[in-house]
Amino acid sequence: MRKGILSLATLSAVAALVLTACGDDSDSQAASDSAKGKVGVILPDTTSSTRYESFDRPYLAQAFKAAGVRYDIQNAEGSAQRFQTIADQMITSGATVLVLDGLDSDSAAAVQRKARAQGVKTIDYDRLALGGVSDYYVSFDNVKVGEELGNGLRKCLGDKAANIAYLNGAPTDNNATLFARGAHAVLDKVPTYRKAAEQAVPDWKPEKAATIFEQMWTEQKGRIDGVVAANDNLANAVVSIVNKNGEGGKVAVTGQDATPQGLQNILDGTQCMTVYKPVKQEADAAARLAVALLNGGKGQTNGTTNDPEGKRDVPSVLLTPIGVFKDGIKRVVADGFVKKSDLCKGAYAAKCKDAGIQ
Repeated sequence: MRKGILSLATLSAVAALVLTACGDDSDSQAASDSAKGKVGVILPDTTSSTRYESFDRPYLAQAFKAAGVRYDIQNAEGSAQRFQTIADQMITSGATVLVLDGLDSDSAAAVQRKARAQGVKTIDYDRLALGGVSDYYVSFDNVKVGEELGNGLRKCLGDKAANIAYLNGAPTDNNATLFARGAHAVLDKVPTYRKAAEQAVPDWKPEKAATIFEQMWTEQKGRIDGVVAANDNLANAVVSIVNKNGEGGKVAVTGQDATPQGLQNILDGTQCMTVYKPVKQEADAAARLAVALLNGGKGQTNGTTNDPEGKRDVPSVLLTPIGVFKDGIKRVVADGFVKKSDLCKGAYAAKCKDAGIQ
């Protein structure tokens, strides 16, 4: 499925680890005191996606514990100022490597430049900070994510005449730009499809997405057949408006992140598909690079990513996303990404059984 999967040379094999949910230096108490320096991780928020606290944090903690290094994982809670403050505090407390999932390119790049001036290495995690100076970038192939969205919508619509609306992610998020690019690369080639509307959603806020899509629906007089929604939160906002107008299940809607809500919408037939990104692979890759930098070495990568603002190619680890339809939900559950108890409760028990989820 994935090319260039990296060796776990710097990480020891661990059969089972307890996932950690706290958010400061208490995460690192089990780490070896002999490790050189410390790794600081700053996650962006708790609202644009449930993944950061539910998956990224515990997987990163697990990987750093396995490597025996000290670490500190914190969340900027959607504030660029808090992002900067956390970075300053981490450097002051001895972090020599920062793993940064920036809220926007400008603020993340500013943190990177300040860190470099103090001899601290940085890794862009999930989002590339355009114009930054990071040593590495770790993410899923985000153009490929967009292509999965486009291919997914095309599979659900077929090649019949269709009006398509694009509900893109935050305009300050480079990933959102790449998702849209990938989706258009697929869908613009279908002669029977017409772009009915397209708009970015500020800050990835689902409530803003609902307002934007309701305006699209009104302007198009309800003649929208498919929606490229850039993640499951935006998709759920679309579903709410479609249902409100009595058209539930009649509009093909994409999503991303394989959230419990998104998967339940797929089981309901109100969402067409989602894009699953096995976050553990991303967290493990970031941890391997961070440990290499911590020890003064170089990490293994499988490609480069162009930063047009920084006029440079950033050494990268790029992983492969997976399009998920109803028949693929069982894989997401089998991987442990979503718990069956969370997904299949109440009225969804029978629907999960019908989808082959054990």
